[in-house]
Formats: sequence, C-alpha cells, structure tokens
Amino acid sequence: MELCLKGKNALVTGGGAGLGLACALAFARAGANVSICDVSVEAIDAALAKISNEGVKAYGAKCDVSKADEVAAFFAGTVDAFGDIDITLNNAGIASALRPLGETTEEDYDRVMGVNLKGTWLCMREALRHMEPKGSGVIINMASAMSKKSFPGSGFYTTSKHAVAGLTKNTAVEYADKGIRINAICPGNILTPLLQNSVSDDIRQQLADGHPMKRLGKPEEIAACALFLASDASSFMTGALLAADGGWTAL
Repeated sequence: MELCLKGKNALVTGGGAGLGLACALAFARAGANVSICDVSVEAIDAALAKISNEGVKAYGAKCDVSKADEVAAFFAGTVDAFGDIDITLNNAGIASALRPLGETTEEDYDRVMGVNLKGTWLCMREALRHMEPKGSGVIINMASAMSKKSFPGSGFYTTSKHAVAGLTKNTAVEYADKGIRINAICPGNILTPLLQNSVSDDIRQQLADGHPMKRLGKPEEIAACALFLASDASSFMTGALLAADGGWTAL
C-alpha cells in the first residue's frame, strides 16, 4: 500500500529540527500540508522554507507545549490555516542531565515532566477535541526505547517516557471505536544534530554499540515509521509502541 497523505493536514510539535523536522518533511513529501511548532522562531522559519519547497501548504508558530494556552492557540492557528487537522505528531521533548535521583531538584522534575508528559497530554487533548466530532484522526506520540528500559541517572526522562507509553495505550483504547488511532514510536539513540554536537566521538560510539545493530539510527528512519503510522497502511493499528531501536529493547 502506498504511503500517501495527499489531502491530509498534519501537525508536528517540535518540528523545527531533528526528528520533528525529518517527520514533517516526510509528511510533506507524501502530500500532506504540514503545521509545525517550536520554541525557536529561527528554527521555525528555516523549517517552513524546507516544507514549502515540497509543494504543500506550511504553517508554523512558536509554542511551549507545556503551556495549555499556547497549545490551544497553535492548534487553532493550524485549523485557521488548513481548515482541519487529520494527523498530530507529538514530538516535542527534552532530555535531562544524568543524575542520581537523590541529587535531583523540583525544577528538574517540573522541566522534564512538563514538556515530555504534560506537553504530550495537552496536545493529545487538543487533537482529540478536533478529531472526535468528525470521527477520524491519527495521533502519534514520540515515546522512546526508554519507555521500555531503564538507565541509571535518567529517572525523570525514563519516567516521562514510560508515562507517554501508558498514556498512548490507555487513550488508544478509549478512542478505538471513535475512528481515532493512537500509536507511539520508541526510537533508540538517533544521530540528530543535537546528539552530533553535544557528545564526544567516544560517547557516540558507546551509544551506537548499545544497539545490537552497532550503529546509531538516522532521523529519516524514524520519519519512515511516523509516515507508516500516519498512513492507511497502519489502519488496523492502535495502542502500539513501535520500536525503532536497532534491537536495543530486544536485549
């Protein structure tokens, strides 16, 4: 089945760079109009130029997904621009410094959980409010291999991604008979610009060696998973946690 999104309207949070931009471009190349948000205006402007070059409509807005009013405004702006929302990819997320739980702070907790979990919840809620009346829609959450594993020092990040997995499955069941499919992608370590620029060559190699395939993933490989879940090729899938981690969670 062809992975075609022609005539669809897709919304991607954290779409200014990295995995979000790769997914936004994959949607655009499949024919969808694409709306993105990010916390960086510069990233939004650069991403919109790339999306528009694919011959589809593009819309962007600055948005902190941990703020309910900003999320509502972004979704409303997307509807004003496109008329509807068919696909929502909740990609926006942040990492946390590795630190034993006894050394963490309330600020650490609020920051990570606010974006990764609260942000996903707010965007899912807003998407559902648009999709339920028409009886159709696709929601994709960006979970993580850490939705299924643990790693010392990553308590809040791991907790947030386990929670995203649970929220995905529970909400998928709630809306399974309403024409709305909800799934999540669980990537391993992906060679994004952020990873490329933030860790040494030795650390990157250690991360790669943690996967049985002995390499890092590519943003385009995760985007291919998002395109599959957004398309009718996955029409009988809901509540799934799709692993794309080079075999990491199979260990």
